[in-house]
Amino acid sequence: MSGLSARFNSFKRINITLHHLRMSNHTDAGPEVLLERRGCAGVITLNRPKSLNALRLNMVRQIYSQLKKWEQDPETFLIILKGAGGKAFCAGGDIIEIVKGDQTLTQNFFREEYVLNNAIGSCQKPYVALIHGITMGGGVGLSVHGHFRVATEKSIFAMPETAIGLLPDVGGGYFLPRLQGKLGYLLGLTGFRLKGRDVHAAGIATHFVDSEKLSMLEEDLLALKSPSKENIADVLEMYHTKSKIDKGKPFILEEHMDKINSWFSANTMEQIVENLQRDRSAFALEQLKVINKMSPTSLKITLRQLIEGSSKTLPEVLTMEYRLSQACMRGHDFQEGVRAALIDKDHSPKWKPATLKEVTDEDLNNFFKSLGSNDLKF
Repeated sequence: MSGLSARFNSFKRINITLHHLRMSNHTDAGPEVLLERRGCAGVITLNRPKSLNALRLNMVRQIYSQLKKWEQDPETFLIILKGAGGKAFCAGGDIIEIVKGDQTLTQNFFREEYVLNNAIGSCQKPYVALIHGITMGGGVGLSVHGHFRVATEKSIFAMPETAIGLLPDVGGGYFLPRLQGKLGYLLGLTGFRLKGRDVHAAGIATHFVDSEKLSMLEEDLLALKSPSKENIADVLEMYHTKSKIDKGKPFILEEHMDKINSWFSANTMEQIVENLQRDRSAFALEQLKVINKMSPTSLKITLRQLIEGSSKTLPEVLTMEYRLSQACMRGHDFQEGVRAALIDKDHSPKWKPATLKEVTDEDLNNFFKSLGSNDLKF
């Protein structure tokens, strides 16, 4: 691949990944969340298909309230979460709403979203997320902490937040460093997109099902008389085993994993960049070009987030990420990243500081400071 071609593909990947954020301008008729009792199961459907089911504060509140009710209901044995429209499970938080909102809205959105993420992670009822289609940002938080995540060949997973001056939050600091080797560091820092069976191969999805059989799978789950983790797992495994699409195809990053593990084992972004520069392979140079597009501040925050998160509990990580999210809301790069990606759409953000070297340890420490009485608590 020529240098020019690699550069084009690197930038193209960022722009395509961010495309889901622009979609949140669209409006959808009807309730934003559908809540149904079907047999022994509670079914939650994100119902903003024109907006790629982008998550809004009101949706977070509805999902959390119903989740807690079903968790306490002795007649509810299973909870299923899915997205309407077939194109997206959930493309992330509704960034437009967040940008247009005041400080109270941004505080409430992140606080209540993270409380919901923790509720999913600690849910006492079997929880199945059907991550069919685009699953990014907030959509990852709605799924990855649950018991079961079912991907299809149309699943697209990414955490592209460093491209808009944020960080891979919603518990990203918990699950990303727990993926194989340093895979989560690549995903969190570069926004690398995984598709289809690779979402399962990476350890993000627990099962893979052909999309044409997804509705049949849901019906079989709903038909269980007394759903338990064991018999739900049996049904999922049956569909997983019978799936055909891309079966036997190696994981897209398999040939690069040794290098990924080596590059991203560094404790500083500067060292990671040096590792990539020294390698000089086409894949290394592509990742380097992507990293050079990202907010230097976000990159340093994210690396520390992942390192610290590797030894924290999910509630501890979410508390840390709440501090970081609020600092990002007050900072320069988030506003600039949204301007460049969603408002002016010139895709040429002017980051401040502009280089990794200019992001000092003092700057970084300020992002991680406790918020005192305003800290997120569980």
